[in-house]
Amino acid sequence: MNRIDQLKNLVIMAAADGRLTQSEISLLVDRCAELGLKESDLESAIDYALSEKPALKLPTLKEEKEELLADLLRTMAADGQLREVEKRLFAVAAAKMAVSAAEIDALIDRLVLTKDSSKKTG
Repeated sequence: MNRIDQLKNLVIMAAADGRLTQSEISLLVDRCAELGLKESDLESAIDYALSEKPALKLPTLKEEKEELLADLLRTMAADGQLREVEKRLFAVAAAKMAVSAAEIDALIDRLVLTKDSSKKTG
């Protein structure tokens, strides 16, 4: 999966509830930089996410699936609220990628442990 598609997917998730909060924008800006993309790439991803029919582009490789799901979870949590529309979008993406509930649970556990350990060291 290319980096632009990854960023578009994250913007789609961030905008799923009809708004982009400051915390979501901050996360998107940071992730854009981590992906080695430019501000103009983020602007085009936002335009795409706000277009008539934005669609997630789903990867086929296991590592890319995990990376996308982890990014989607972080994006969902960025504003401190897990909205139903975000949960449904995540569930559909996971189902279409044939990721099991056990794999999602393990991913969530890893993300929570990583976040907790960074709090203790930070």
